[in-house]
Amino acid sequence: MLPIMQTRHLGSLTVSAMGLGCMGMSEFYGPGDEAASIATIHRALELGCNFLDSADMYGPFTNEVLVGKAVAGRRDEVVLATKFGNERRPDGSWIGINGRPEYVRAACDASLARLGTDYIDLYYQHRVDTTVPIEDTVGAMAELVQAGKVRHLGLSEAGAQTVRRAQAIHPISALQTEYSLFTRDVEAEILPTVRELGIGFVAYSPLGRGILTGSIKHAADLSESDSRAARFPRFAADNLAKNAALVGNVEQLAATKGCTPGQLALAWVLARGDDVVPIPGTKRRTYLEENLGALDVQLTAADIAWLDENIGRAAGDRYADMRTVNR
Repeated sequence: MLPIMQTRHLGSLTVSAMGLGCMGMSEFYGPGDEAASIATIHRALELGCNFLDSADMYGPFTNEVLVGKAVAGRRDEVVLATKFGNERRPDGSWIGINGRPEYVRAACDASLARLGTDYIDLYYQHRVDTTVPIEDTVGAMAELVQAGKVRHLGLSEAGAQTVRRAQAIHPISALQTEYSLFTRDVEAEILPTVRELGIGFVAYSPLGRGILTGSIKHAADLSESDSRAARFPRFAADNLAKNAALVGNVEQLAATKGCTPGQLALAWVLARGDDVVPIPGTKRRTYLEENLGALDVQLTAADIAWLDENIGRAAGDRYADMRTVNR
């Protein structure tokens, strides 16, 4: 029996305690299946998981179209989040980070059209454009709120001082940054800052892009069309072997709790505080249901202390080029 969904707050925005990352439905993690992905979104809504995360660059552009199809006729059931700022061409090539006010406005209009909606619940700047003052970018985002096109604002992979400057222009509801058992950089400065400011935290890749499920121990475990090994240093052969060894400790504790390693990893993120919302991604209903099962996994203080002692930092950087994160 699946758990009853609870809610959490990102600033003044109420969302399901766990969200659904939709990126992999369209790109990066192997071949897509639109029908299966839409069925997964529908199942998420049936189970009360209403917080859907997309971005214009996923696909590129096609992920928003897919999500729009899935929520057509059910818009009032959904808390819809999407992002701008990672600018790509239709052929998939990357242009760069763009936070110029005129681009903010154009990107929002394009996302609204693809999603088939007249408002976005949570609109993030996907990456910080260091060539544009954050005050200018967030000022343009605030205009979208005033126009009724956006209801809440967010940032992704922004550093503490950037968050403070943004908050001074307009209330920021959420900061989205990678956070998992073996990716804990945000604990030093970023999490304390957003908590001080009353901003919620959205944890993406809470399963370490799949490594923490225990299902990826060798590069051969990924399909030929899966780009993780090429894009993320943690999937390089030597690093993956070290990271798989860390997951062995997760598997050890999970066995005593009667849950899967992935559920244990998600339960750990959920236990970090009621202002933290993980958004594990999947395109399959079975994995969605497994992930939601983490809501029933109870970790004791001793469990958390054991994990802190036995799960270290992952081997390898999060991205091959880290210059666009943690500004």
